[in-house]
Amino acid sequence: MRREFHVRFCEGGGVRFPSATRRNVYVRSPRAGQRVMGLLRWLYGRLRLRVNESKSAVDLVEHRKVLGYSFGVARDGAMRLRVADKPLAELKARICQITRRTGGRSMDQVIAELKEYLPGWRNYYTLAESPRTFERLDKWLRHRLRALYLKQWKRGPTAYRRLRAYGASHRAAATVAANMRFRWKTSRHALNAALPNSHFDALGLPRLSA
Repeated sequence: MRREFHVRFCEGGGVRFPSATRRNVYVRSPRAGQRVMGLLRWLYGRLRLRVNESKSAVDLVEHRKVLGYSFGVARDGAMRLRVADKPLAELKARICQITRRTGGRSMDQVIAELKEYLPGWRNYYTLAESPRTFERLDKWLRHRLRALYLKQWKRGPTAYRRLRAYGASHRAAATVAANMRFRWKTSRHALNAALPNSHFDALGLPRLSA
């Protein structure tokens, strides 16, 4: 499938289809899409089904979504399944809620909530062929968790003691302790060495990437 166009129909009010039924048709050109759109309009009209014009369209497949998936063009020009933009935004919003820096929860509690949510989401999108997207999400999530650590520790001396207890070197722990005012920047750079990916793996944080 290459550069196909997506014809989406939303019907309702008929006897043969449930309300808000969706049909997706894939063709090879905008002209074919318009022809199929007109044909389906005529057929559904004969069945006395109402077409929701605000949700029906002829468009490139990468601009539309089906059950949370959409299509993207890979480097080799082939079409690949990917997670649609809206589910990705909802995932990030949920992660932001779980990893918020207020509420007085421990890291173990935050990880436990992520362990309940992330595996189910990843299993639903197991057909997605976008490994780099999942790798970026993993990196962003660990970044948020490192910043959460700094928020919980509050002061430089506390951060230094905790990092040394986790096995960080004196230099890495001191660098973090000296930059506690810049949590987001510090959690991206200095804290990476002090709290590597293996630290979160040991806590049981699920990975979205394989």
